[in-house]
Amino acid sequence: MYPNLFHLPEWFPIGAGAPITTFGVMMMLSFLTAGYVLRAGLAREGHNPDIAWSLVFWAVIGGLVGARIYYALLNYPRLLADPTGVLFARGGAVWYGGFLLAAALVVWQIRKLELPLGKTADAAAPALALAYAVGRLGCFLVGDDYGRPTDSWVGVAFPNGPTPSTASVISSQFGITVDPAMIERYGEVLPVHPTQLYETAISTLIFLLLWRLRGHNHSAGWLFMMWLALAGAERFFVEIFRAKDDRFFGVFTLAQMISLFLVAFGAVWMLKLGRGKGTASV
Repeated sequence: MYPNLFHLPEWFPIGAGAPITTFGVMMMLSFLTAGYVLRAGLAREGHNPDIAWSLVFWAVIGGLVGARIYYALLNYPRLLADPTGVLFARGGAVWYGGFLLAAALVVWQIRKLELPLGKTADAAAPALALAYAVGRLGCFLVGDDYGRPTDSWVGVAFPNGPTPSTASVISSQFGITVDPAMIERYGEVLPVHPTQLYETAISTLIFLLLWRLRGHNHSAGWLFMMWLALAGAERFFVEIFRAKDDRFFGVFTLAQMISLFLVAFGAVWMLKLGRGKGTASV
């Protein structure tokens, strides 16, 4: 894969020699994608489209900080041993943590700007789906968040990722028993499920569906709740193939438990908002 696009030249005044990672670039593109799609949604609702960039700004702050806090809490033994290293490392982020804090800050900003919450959330739903798809391409290019070993045609090896897809790493860090036959066939670096691409593909389909339904006749907020339910279902499905060390609930990961809650929450509110017609604010 391509974890680094290039390194800053030594004469550069800030961060000389530092790598510019594909993950960082794709993260930036994901926020830009969200901004442009949200801008179109706000314009459709008759609001100033440039407000989108204010909302994206707070989403960036909440996303980065929340993702790191969630990661730190999930890895609390390392946090206790080296809090500075864990909190300020280049790598290490969890999407659900970023989403929760970003959502709180964006809702605060929506209220501050006196925008209708339901309509604004509906405008944001397609933006969230497409931005997530773009961001997961960054995970693929850097070689992170991959899946379990597989000898199927979809398998991709990540020899240079933050956690290379080697038999030793998969066994020691993720607690997955590696089939000796795969090691004999492929060597130390194993092909794994490219779960990043699974998420990109499914989330793109979700975006297309939401974009098609953005003119719905249900109560305001219905489209956002659809995205919440579909995004939760998507994550639950992909987690089946992920190489993870947080299966605290039997075969289920922590992310899957959160996903189930989001699916249930989104589905219940879709039913409630689907009964009413019009565009009443939520």
